[in-house]
Order: sequence, then C-alpha cells, then structure tokens
Amino acid sequence: MANVYGYIRVSSADQNEERQIIAMREKKISQENIFMDKQSGKDFDRPQYKEMIGRIQEGDLLYVLSIDRLGRNYEEIQKQWRILTKDIGADICVIDMPLLDTRNGKDLMGTFIADLVLQILSFCSENERVNIKKRQAEGIAAARARGVHLGRPVKEPPADFPEIVKAWEKGSITLKEAVNRCDMGETSFYRRLREYRLQLSRKK
Repeated sequence: MANVYGYIRVSSADQNEERQIIAMREKKISQENIFMDKQSGKDFDRPQYKEMIGRIQEGDLLYVLSIDRLGRNYEEIQKQWRILTKDIGADICVIDMPLLDTRNGKDLMGTFIADLVLQILSFCSENERVNIKKRQAEGIAAARARGVHLGRPVKEPPADFPEIVKAWEKGSITLKEAVNRCDMGETSFYRRLREYRLQLSRKK
C-alpha cells in the first residue's frame, strides 16, 4: 500500500506556513506523514526532510505546494527531484503546478514534458531568489546613502549616565548594576562609555 507524504518548508521561524498546511490538509494527508522544516536563509540543514527521505519508498507519493520547497537553488531542486523520482522511485506532485505530477504521463513524452517544466521552473525560482537578494542589497545601499540607520534602534544613555559612570569607576557600583541602571547591554554600555569619554576629551 503506497503512502502519501507532504513536505512544508519555511525560510525562517516567523514565516507563516499556514498556506502550505491548508494545501496538505486538502489532500487528506495524515498528520504523521506531514514533515515541516523551519530555518534561516543561512542554514539549510533540514532534519525533517532527511527523516522523510528515509521513510519514502518506491511507489509512494510526495506533495509539495511549490517547486522551491524542494531546494534553495536550481541545482538543489534538480538533485532532490532526481533522488525522489529516479533513485527512490516515488512520485511527486507540485500542487501549484499541475504539470509537475509524475503520476501523469509515464510514457517518454510525459516524462520529457515534466522534466522540461521542472528545469524551467527551477531556473525561474533561483533567478527570482537572486533578484530578490539583489533588490534587497540595492535597497540597503540606497538607504545608507540617505543616512538611514539600519538594524536595531540605537539605545540612548539615560540622563544620569555621567553619574552612573562615575559611581562605577569609583567602585561604588558593579558593572552589572551600571548596565542595569542604564537599561542596556554591556556592549552598548561600553560603546556609550567610549563616546562619553571622547566627548570629555574634546572639551578639555
């Protein structure tokens, strides 16, 4: 009896995976056969995907919502498609692209069309990813050129920062107490301390 699986991947822990989950439920896939990985863009280690690959057997069916869920670039998508369909002998159905359903057209022409569509979509998926990164880099560069601060908001020192520094330097309070009174981390405290001492030296 062939098993039906579903794979969900989101690129970060806070990305909404609801659309993919709904798609799997509509295919009546049992919960224990749905595998989901959440990861950052820098980390492509997919423990759930690896566990799923270890369970899938010849004749089983895997659903993914879109082709880019299989990999982060053209080469990776092609590799995983080959492992699943050729090495293992399972079927894949890409929900967003009905042409990519290996259950249809098992003859030579059907296989050729599916492989051709796969290559085109894989290329388009990677090309879009590259373009997004390029647009992000250009946007960051443009923002910096305008003097826009990027990253976390700058933590301003409290009004009594000079008194806190003096007390800490005299040993009246510990570093932890000084940091807590400033409501900032040690790194921010030392950065503000350097700026404060630089201001004092300029006034002399």
